[in-house]
Amino acid sequence: MDSLDDSPNLTAVAIRSIEAMADGDLADFVAVVHPQAQNRQAADEPLACRGRGPLAFLSTAVWLRSAYSELAWMVHDSAASEDLVVLHTSMSGRHTGPFITYDSEGRPAQAFPSTGRRFSVTQTHWFRFTDGLIVEHWANRDDLGQAHQLGWLPPSPAYLIRMAIATRRARRSHRAAVALQ
Repeated sequence: MDSLDDSPNLTAVAIRSIEAMADGDLADFVAVVHPQAQNRQAADEPLACRGRGPLAFLSTAVWLRSAYSELAWMVHDSAASEDLVVLHTSMSGRHTGPFITYDSEGRPAQAFPSTGRRFSVTQTHWFRFTDGLIVEHWANRDDLGQAHQLGWLPPSPAYLIRMAIATRRARRSHRAAVALQ
């Protein structure tokens, strides 16, 4: 077993990965994410996010940034044991673009049109490491709290109509992109 002095500071790597979600590029993710890394939270995200490695993690960041401007995470606490690091964070931002969830085949399932509202929710992020790089990520998030802050719940009749229109647009755009391939 390597001494702690010879191993990278895994907590610092985990924090850098969270910071990269807000404004990092591919090089930032390559520096912290293993080529075989898996994001276990990507089931409702675009297909590009469900792959492995730095590009999949960057794809998740781009997906989030497309819906939320001023995106930021504040790290409140951390815990580490062997190859596992846990971060207790708050994610905040402003809902300025449509937030689209995807079905198992990567088709738009639901779209939440922008509300312009700010939000801040607590999350825990769990990271497993191999060779000093993130090889696995999963999270516990307050999605219900976020939905309330953004005005998604309870939805007004007008917002339900906006959701239906946004979902139809997202599906139409997806079909057009698939047809071009």
